[in-house]
Amino acid sequence: MAAELKLVKLNEGKTKEIYELLDRPGHVLVQSKDQITAGNTVRRDQMEGKAAISNKTTGCVFKLLQEAGIKTAFVEQHSTTAFVAAQCEMIPIEWVCRRIATGSFLKRNPGVKEGYRFSPLKLEMFFKDDANNDPQWSEEQLIEAKFCFAGLNIGQCEIDVMNRATVAIFEILEKAWSTQDCTLVDMKIEFGVNVTTKEIILADVIDNDSWRLWPSGDRSQQKDKQVYRDLKEVTPEALQVVKRNFQWVAERVQLLLESKNSCRVVVLMGSISDIGHCEKIKKACLSYGIPCVLRVTSAHKGPDETLRIKAEYEGDGVPTVFVAVAGRSNGLGPVMSGNTAYPVINCPPITADWGAQDIWSSLRMPSGLGCTTVLSPDAAAQFAAQIFGLNNHLVWVKLRASMLNTWISLKLADKKLQECTL
Repeated sequence: MAAELKLVKLNEGKTKEIYELLDRPGHVLVQSKDQITAGNTVRRDQMEGKAAISNKTTGCVFKLLQEAGIKTAFVEQHSTTAFVAAQCEMIPIEWVCRRIATGSFLKRNPGVKEGYRFSPLKLEMFFKDDANNDPQWSEEQLIEAKFCFAGLNIGQCEIDVMNRATVAIFEILEKAWSTQDCTLVDMKIEFGVNVTTKEIILADVIDNDSWRLWPSGDRSQQKDKQVYRDLKEVTPEALQVVKRNFQWVAERVQLLLESKNSCRVVVLMGSISDIGHCEKIKKACLSYGIPCVLRVTSAHKGPDETLRIKAEYEGDGVPTVFVAVAGRSNGLGPVMSGNTAYPVINCPPITADWGAQDIWSSLRMPSGLGCTTVLSPDAAAQFAAQIFGLNNHLVWVKLRASMLNTWISLKLADKKLQECTL
């Protein structure tokens, strides 16, 4: 490795080493180790192959999150046991998100039975301090610590951002794991401040040390590091069981990047003059990973052709949302809605002159028709994505990340405004 890259070791932890990449300013190499630990290294063992397994798991998880729209430090895989990441000054807090009560939460909250389900999610933070067994912290303690990393002061705004991001990240991974009939019980993550951009991003790693996973919601089938923690005696045979569990997770996590459920949006425009409006819908659909087809047809001037096009897309078995784009008198939406069981969205191109009158042809529907009306091209695509997201986790995670990013942008804009006002 040293022959390939110019490296300077920055830090070494229990399961990884961090190297500065001298030829790539602002980047580091995260090298995993064949070591498994528990209880702040009270228990420590070598597990051959763990570095590659953990690196593979982290790479897939970060790829899923990045494709969804979550900002992470991950840049690219370097080898089977290492990846390149944006250099961050790490915030020494473990953010723990829980869906089901188990583990240390039960010890700290006597009377709560294992299996208690948190809705909304339970969020906790722990200060990284091995000597004191990573004590639980409150928001007030974090504020009073007056941390500053890479020039960014960690105040209420930054804490709120990390709180929101932790919940969103958990929900995204929870949704993804549910496709494998696997319950994400809880998870810990860490954030850092990117030394180049000065923004808070998800950093460190997310591997099988980071969560509890119960296939079919059954604790007895757990596949995470808890199996190692629960060992009464560490034997070579027991470590092989732990390793097989880690391999099982690494194989399954690759499947989270795929979806068995296809989808499609078909935009029907009444005139080619509406192409600009329709292209906006298509662009927004593609941002959610949804294929989009544009067609020209008039329900007034060629109803037989409109219904033929409809049948063409109903006949191949691909779940489809139709978007009707028609100005003036909208015949497309109602005709489509009355002749298909697939969802139909009206998205008329409103003009300044007759728009207030034209819109009624999309709003006032005869009985028995269920098409909805959305004026914004972006919103029409978002509504279609919400329909597909019910059964396609790759679409859903993009929606969830978009919600988070919108919230963060508003939060940061308010902070900037308040700083200017003050």
